[in-house]
Amino acid sequence: MVRGFVYEKNDKNQPVPLTGVNVYWLHNLQGTFTDAEGNFMLPTHKNHDNRLIFSLMGFAKDTVVVESDFRPVDLEMHSTEQLLGEVVVEGKIEDSYLSKLNPRYTQVVTGGELERAACCNLAESFETNASVDVSYSDAISGARQIQLLGLSGLYSQVMTENVPLISGLAAPYGLSYIPGPWMESIQISKGASSVSQGYESITGQINVEYKKPEDSEKLFLNLYGNSNLRMELNGDGSVRMNDKLSTMLLLHGSTMQHKFDRNGDGFMDLPLSTTLTAMNRWDYINPGRYLSRLAIKYLYEERNGGQMSFDPDSFVFDTSGISSNTKRYGIGIRTNRLEAFWKNRFLLGECGNTILDVSVSGINHQQDGFYGINRYHGHEQRFEGMVSLSTGFRENMHRISAGINYSLDDYSENYSQHQLSYATSALFDTLSLFRYPLTGDSLVNINMDRTEWVAGAFMEYTFDLCPVFILIAGLRVDYNNLYGALFTPRLHLRHQLNGSTFLRASVGKGYRTANILAENSNLFVSQRTWILGETLDQEEAWNFGLNFTKDFNLFKRDAQFSFDIYQTSFVNQVIVDVDSMPDKVFFYNLDGSSYAISLQAQLTFHPIEGLTVTGAFRLNEVKVTEGGRLKTKSMVNAYKGLLTLSYKTHSDLWKFDLTGQLNGPARLPDSDKLPPELQWPDKSPVWFNLMAQVSRTFGKFEVYLGGENLTNYRQPDPIQQYESPYQPYFDGSVVWGPITGITVYAGVRYILK
Repeated sequence: MVRGFVYEKNDKNQPVPLTGVNVYWLHNLQGTFTDAEGNFMLPTHKNHDNRLIFSLMGFAKDTVVVESDFRPVDLEMHSTEQLLGEVVVEGKIEDSYLSKLNPRYTQVVTGGELERAACCNLAESFETNASVDVSYSDAISGARQIQLLGLSGLYSQVMTENVPLISGLAAPYGLSYIPGPWMESIQISKGASSVSQGYESITGQINVEYKKPEDSEKLFLNLYGNSNLRMELNGDGSVRMNDKLSTMLLLHGSTMQHKFDRNGDGFMDLPLSTTLTAMNRWDYINPGRYLSRLAIKYLYEERNGGQMSFDPDSFVFDTSGISSNTKRYGIGIRTNRLEAFWKNRFLLGECGNTILDVSVSGINHQQDGFYGINRYHGHEQRFEGMVSLSTGFRENMHRISAGINYSLDDYSENYSQHQLSYATSALFDTLSLFRYPLTGDSLVNINMDRTEWVAGAFMEYTFDLCPVFILIAGLRVDYNNLYGALFTPRLHLRHQLNGSTFLRASVGKGYRTANILAENSNLFVSQRTWILGETLDQEEAWNFGLNFTKDFNLFKRDAQFSFDIYQTSFVNQVIVDVDSMPDKVFFYNLDGSSYAISLQAQLTFHPIEGLTVTGAFRLNEVKVTEGGRLKTKSMVNAYKGLLTLSYKTHSDLWKFDLTGQLNGPARLPDSDKLPPELQWPDKSPVWFNLMAQVSRTFGKFEVYLGGENLTNYRQPDPIQQYESPYQPYFDGSVVWGPITGITVYAGVRYILK
């Protein structure tokens, strides 16, 4: 017999018996347990292995070699908490990758990808992405717009940490409200999203995850400047108050006060601007029980643009000087925005199998501006609250989620437009005198005030045979006080055909309320007269999608090929008709067909160690019925090609990035009714954009140098009739290409872990 005593040491270094320790021979697994006093007795075995194994949950497993004389064994066992401390698991992921387990097509863009182009805000974060197109919405205000699946970003739900905060009045400039260095990652999902996040997502969802104080650097600073004399400073710092509570302060400031006009049209290529943003967040995490995230953010922004000689301080809102063309043209926009969210998650039941989520969010957005002699005012206050419960059955093979939500949007917009009348007789047209005499002036106020509230409930069922098959079926029912009952069904499927081949499919419905002033503010920088011929209904559309993804080896390294096709079909759409008349814009409900089809193929591979190559190509077919005729939608590129090369040295000290974009032709708004001298081509030309960046790490510092639009390609005529900005055909909204030419930038980052 082999006898022994097993114990641990207490704080006073005294032995404390351990009960229930499993003791067994390694060779034949014959064993026993220690008794209440920590003693054990185990018979030997013929031809036995002389090694005894001791194991007890919470303690490190130990092995003892038994001497041939079978003397008693005294063993001190050690708690795994004392031995292990912190365990660090390290691995490498791509800077941008397609989520394999998510049944929805979701591309994750990490902080490493964002640094490849030194993006300054969310609007400038998609230069290396094939799915999202980014462009200026007009040639004067500097506002950016995106497109996903061939349609405006208005049909994509833009969220921050799954909270819908970028919509409504934030439509023109909201993408620039999120500084790039604040972002931890971006998730880009194509097609309809989960019903738990509302009915607004039609073509997809863009979700931004801010940095989290519990796992971010203690201090981060980023100083950026470019050849247009735009300067930015970003900083954030995090503090762990204790093992559960942490906080973080994020600051952003940017300014551009240098006027320049490289195309010689007398207008600033970019507006003068000042932006100040601050956010404070608090995270409380009790692992396995409770999680809470609270954040509050404030933004102030001012933009001034227009003619080089324009002085906003001395501008007077009257029509004097218009007929003689001595009136200077400029714009001024001032924004104050406060937003906050509070998210709570309670983990209930065994192993947190049941999840209760409670969240609230709100914004207060005020924006005032002028565009020439026209004034704009907008004020929005919005509140949203949601409660949801999710629980799983049979080892989470089946999961049911249900919840309720309520939103209240107090929305106010006013656009005071001077509708100028000119003598446009055949005599003037014949003489090609584009400075028509002013014959009348009337002031028209366009008010888009409303109070809209929505109360809804949803249920979602998930069938999960991970990793082979996942099905998510959801339905939500909402009551909108302006549009009545709304039903939103959505379905997502994911099937793993084999270990490296994945197939996804989705179908879903979506709705959205159009905010025609904020969402078409690019038309403010024109002399078009706004005409609303009827009451505008809520937009409604179906989205269908299919995605195929294949992982394989190329050059003996990992590679991935992805192909997808998505179609969006509108039941109703608010039509913005700029084709019918060159000096007017008409708004009316869809009467006919409207759809968008997008096909995209993408290949990512690594020809050598440290080098990542991504090539993608996308085709768009977007049709809309305007004026009773189905036509190709204007300002949508027929195709886009993308090639990116990213190389990192073995130690990541050096990083080299090169991106090329091939932009296909886009139909331009009809100009056949303009005087011949002012007409433009039916389509924009094909153009190529090249960007590059190199960065070097020096300890806690990283220095980067890069350039955008290195081919120096510029749209030759971004502003129509620029020499007479108060004449009927002045228009700065037809922008299809770059405006500023080559831009060189440099910066430095400081990171204290």
